[in-house]
Amino acid sequence: MKRRDALVSMGCLALISPLLFSEKKRSQFMKKEVKTSKAPKAIGPYSQAIIANGMVFASGQIPIDPSTGELLSGSIEDQTRLVLTNLKAVLEAAGSSMDKVVKCTVFLDDMNNFSQMNGIYDEFFNPPYPARAAVEAARLPKDVKVEIEAIAIV
Repeated sequence: MKRRDALVSMGCLALISPLLFSEKKRSQFMKKEVKTSKAPKAIGPYSQAIIANGMVFASGQIPIDPSTGELLSGSIEDQTRLVLTNLKAVLEAAGSSMDKVVKCTVFLDDMNNFSQMNGIYDEFFNPPYPARAAVEAARLPKDVKVEIEAIAIV
């Protein structure tokens, strides 16, 4: 009987399983937190982003100026621009970019702001554009007009 089969039959696989996978295989199953001072700090029990299996899962960004921590209460265009600037900073800290985004979710406080948001959104992305959903939310954190989250390739 092979050593591995003997260990499995003795119930020891859980103890040695890390030894059975190469470092590359183990790293595929790990997750890594992304932190950058170029985007707002997480204001709760979440991360700015997580890298897992070659993908970046960026938390929703809202229009907070990372240098001051102050909320931008301007127009939907101004808020969208800051949100996407913050998202770009998080993605770059993760070793990714806006061109590697595969999916975005846009949360709006009022779907009547969609076209103005979309005009700014278009400034940050190039074809082929990411898949996207846009939804109106009853209320967003800190009563902002827009929040955007993204999934990207590292």
